[in-house]
Amino acid sequence: MDDDRFAHFRRLHHADRPLLLPNAWDHASAAALVDRGFAAIGTTSLGVAAAAGLPDGTGATREQTLALARGLARLPVPVTVDIEGGFSEDPGQVAELAAELARAGVAGVNIEDGRADGRLVPVGHQCEVIEAAKQAAPRLFVNARTDTYWLADAPTGQTLRRAEAYQRAGADGVFVPGLTDEDTIAGLVRDLDAPLNVLYAPGLSYERLAESGVARVSTGSLLFRVALHSALRTACAIADPAAADPGLPSYADTQALSLGAWGCAPE
Repeated sequence: MDDDRFAHFRRLHHADRPLLLPNAWDHASAAALVDRGFAAIGTTSLGVAAAAGLPDGTGATREQTLALARGLARLPVPVTVDIEGGFSEDPGQVAELAAELARAGVAGVNIEDGRADGRLVPVGHQCEVIEAAKQAAPRLFVNARTDTYWLADAPTGQTLRRAEAYQRAGADGVFVPGLTDEDTIAGLVRDLDAPLNVLYAPGLSYERLAESGVARVSTGSLLFRVALHSALRTACAIADPAAADPGLPSYADTQALSLGAWGCAPE
């Protein structure tokens, strides 16, 4: 394993411009993005789950995520892997996963405090998880995601408190998906010592985010959903050239593909 990938990935969060991190869901999508010159690649848990016919956010895709990560780690750029909530509530098991990914050559992980049932994990427990992961894989870039702006009715007022706690626990970066207000983003950048990661959304400008001091801009599930949209639009146009555009599937639309009666959701 080349230790330089860990240092290189860390440096990408302290550059003059934010790291634009596209999120892939399989080898082909990741390799194509590398071929286009992107400096690092992330994975999207929704894309990995939906491609396997499994629901996102439920811890069902540990093996699929590991298998993909081992393959992507051979790419010539750093790779960071979305591991949902760690695929376990046990900090020790999350630590084992972090160590296994680091040994495979994965440069970073994204770990979230939100759950599919809409709850936020208690701050203390999430700090234990982050501490365990960092102790097991000290060079791994742990991006601590807080879902205070992502889950319905989540307490957005807890964002800074959670982010600071995760940073003290050893997180190398903080990710706040769903945050789109530029003033709030700039305030978090000022208040945090760790690099801030935001999720790209319509209305957000990469240039404006760069001016705000954001360190990383992720695409999340967007690329996977655009790929689905393109496939549907092309197939429908072949069948009926006058067919209406099916529209870009939302997160919920895509999740439903694995939760329907024909899906493989665990009982």
